[in-house]
Order: sequence, then C-alpha cells, then structure tokens
Amino acid sequence: MEVKLEKLLPNDREQFILDNQEAFNFGALEEFGQRDNHFEEDEQIISRDTIEQSIDSGEAYRIMLEGKKVGGVIVRVEDEKRDLEILFTSPKVHSKGIGYAAWCEIEKLYPKVKVWETVTPYFETRNIHFYVNRCGFHIVEFYNRFHKDPKEIEENEMDIDEQFPDGMFRFEKIIKDES
Repeated sequence: MEVKLEKLLPNDREQFILDNQEAFNFGALEEFGQRDNHFEEDEQIISRDTIEQSIDSGEAYRIMLEGKKVGGVIVRVEDEKRDLEILFTSPKVHSKGIGYAAWCEIEKLYPKVKVWETVTPYFETRNIHFYVNRCGFHIVEFYNRFHKDPKEIEENEMDIDEQFPDGMFRFEKIIKDES
C-alpha cells in the first residue's frame, strides 16, 4: 500500500470540500444517527466556510492511495509548532491504515516541527483512538462550557457550546529530538 500526499490543486478544491464533509458527517451519523444536532450549516458537521478558512490559512494536501484520492489533510504552519487543522479519509477506506500512513508522511514533510496540535469533538471516539493510540498524541485539554478554547475567544468564532455542548479534546504530540 503506497500512500502519498499531493498538494491540493485549485481545480480540486470543491471536491476536497465535499469529500471532507462526507467524511465528517459519516462520523457524526455513525455516532448519533439521524438525530444528530451537531451540524454547523446545511446539514454539515463541518461547514464549507470552516474548511475554506483552513485551506486559505494553511497548507492542504490530498491523501492518495495508489493514484486515487482517498482523503485530505490541512496543516497550519507556524515556526516549530504546527496545527493539524483537518485530516480525513473516505469512509470507504476506513480501518485500512491509510490515515496513519498519511500522518507519517506529514511528519516527514515537516521534520523541524517540535509540537503538533489538533482538536476533535468528544464523541469522535474513532478520532480519539487514532490520535492517541495510533499517532502518539496526548489529550492535554478539554474545552467545554466551563473551559473555553482561547483561540475561539480570540478569533470570535462560533461558540463550541452551540455545536459541541459536551466539548472538544485538544491533543498534542511532542516530537522527540532523535540526535
């Protein structure tokens, strides 16, 4: 199995957004079924605007498996600390090691990064397992109505209480210096 990352091309942006929404919706529907109330807009767990802001402020890649688009990644680049904004794979290829292989490629692309950070909703047990047990992240903070995400407050974003009333986990992965 050969997994590669390719820079997102402008003519693939629309499909990238749709594929991202499909993957995120799958997780929410798998957890909550049709009764889910965690959607941002137009029955999407992650809005077009959120994805576009991530693409515009970061670096977006397509996850490719043997020449086929099977997911995507967006990272925000800032010095030795990086944010993993979005990582998704198509529900059709879940549990095949593709997400982990893509994560390994990300680490290779950014060898100078000392700390990676990401967040995921409390209910995304599949993501929590992936980040903690597969990729080596640690849960370092739990954002909720009693403990707000300082970035949300600073950027005046949508209050997580509205979309994720039970909170979000923040993860960090500290890369150990191998020298």
